[in-house]
Amino acid sequence: MFDVSQVHAAPSADLLTPGNSVMLFIDHQPQMFFGTGSGDRAAIINSTVGLAKAARAFDVPAVLTTVAAESFSGPLLPQLAAVFPGQRAVDRTSMNAWEDEALVEAVRATGRRKIILSGLWTEVCLVLPALSALAQGYEVYVVTDASGGVTPAAHEHAIQRMTAAGAVPVTWLQVLLELQRDWARTESYGAVMEVVKEHAGAYGLGVVYAQAVIGAHAAG
Repeated sequence: MFDVSQVHAAPSADLLTPGNSVMLFIDHQPQMFFGTGSGDRAAIINSTVGLAKAARAFDVPAVLTTVAAESFSGPLLPQLAAVFPGQRAVDRTSMNAWEDEALVEAVRATGRRKIILSGLWTEVCLVLPALSALAQGYEVYVVTDASGGVTPAAHEHAIQRMTAAGAVPVTWLQVLLELQRDWARTESYGAVMEVVKEHAGAYGLGVVYAQAVIGAHAAG
């Protein structure tokens, strides 16, 4: 029941924060990109790296995983690996990452309940762990523009299936700004603006312009 006397200035518990989230990057690998046809692959790479840099900017734990890296799919996307130097990806044989004990343990060890999920392909390697994690009580946020399927229909239908099961579709920039949430948070402001300038397209260019013409702290 709605009680107006309880209305106050406070964030929803549903919001993503640096303290309640873990990012899971699934199978951003060459062979998987070769088969991706749901959108521009360069754009998916840009979104994936932007999302990874959001994790780094806010110290959000990130779990990296690959499938059959040495025998079929190739290494982790170099641009993604560069964001997390020295971190090894969990390599699997299972299409469903949530059936790999090492992967599940890596997520479980973070103690976070909100999984920010991205990967290739949406209709297989994303939907299967999403449904599995949801069934075990996790909250799943699917980063749609840092993911891709074999066809536009396959991508969209997989998102619909995950959404119907309770997953929340988001975009990488939405995640970045939700983690920041207040431009007065100076400890992360600079890092966020750098990610925006590098990966947020016209918005990033606008930040470059504003900082050059108006001042270093003009953009928000």
